[in-house]
Amino acid sequence: MQNRVTVIGLGLMGQALAGAFLRDGHATTVWNRTEAKAGQLVAQGASLAGSVGEAVAASPLVVVCVSDYETAHELLHPLGEALDGRVVVNLTSGTSRAARETAEWAARQGATYLDGAIMAIPSAIGTADAVVLYSGPRSAFDQHEPVLGSLGAGTTYLGEDHGLASLYDVAVLSLMWNIGNGFLQGAALLGAAGVDAGAFASLATTSIKTVADWMPGYAQQIDDGSYPALDATIDTHLAAMEHLVHESESLGVNAELPRFIKALTERAVAAGHGGSGYAAMIEQFRKPSEVRP
Repeated sequence: MQNRVTVIGLGLMGQALAGAFLRDGHATTVWNRTEAKAGQLVAQGASLAGSVGEAVAASPLVVVCVSDYETAHELLHPLGEALDGRVVVNLTSGTSRAARETAEWAARQGATYLDGAIMAIPSAIGTADAVVLYSGPRSAFDQHEPVLGSLGAGTTYLGEDHGLASLYDVAVLSLMWNIGNGFLQGAALLGAAGVDAGAFASLATTSIKTVADWMPGYAQQIDDGSYPALDATIDTHLAAMEHLVHESESLGVNAELPRFIKALTERAVAAGHGGSGYAAMIEQFRKPSEVRP
């Protein structure tokens, strides 16, 4: 017997999701404000719903992938109790607070809510490279995992807290931007000496892998609340940061990012962590941002 699933929202990602369900033989209903985006999916065997309500009624599992939570609410809220008995999986990017509030609203309509985060580009959906995170009731995830597993080999359940998928998502975004900005800062420095970014890329990739190998040890120190300096102290890192700031300034390269990192590190030293390992910087990231006039 085919599993029935509905996909609401047919942007590039929504089309990829629906396509993956179809390839695995699931009876897939689709809906989008612009019907033309459903053409290729319909040709592949999808059913096109005439309205959001019709789309929801077609399947016990409703996957939503739209531009933001506001749009998701705009589409789903008028349906009210029509969602009763459905499992709604929201793969729209948002915040953990929005996820929890949406879960509370869905429960009042009689629906079960799973929040999700897609850690892949559309072309990777349905492959071994796609990671899709889910949080919410375990029973709902287990029930529909055979269908959700069509989206990628990295189908991962995080826990009952609806906000976890969004939190993991932004945590990985932080990682992505910080690694990316570090590379760009380095490329700008070398570019000032006439070195192409391509010449830096290989060494940068190797160095990123080296830093990645430190993460399990950092994680253990953070969980233990103890930060032994196994390689270098924060004082030593601070001295090296000074070099990066001066080099950037002397070459006419923007020094705002290294200056900020240095300032944050100086706060860690002032808090008594000069002799600690770098993982002690977590204490600075745990503090609320300073409010400036």
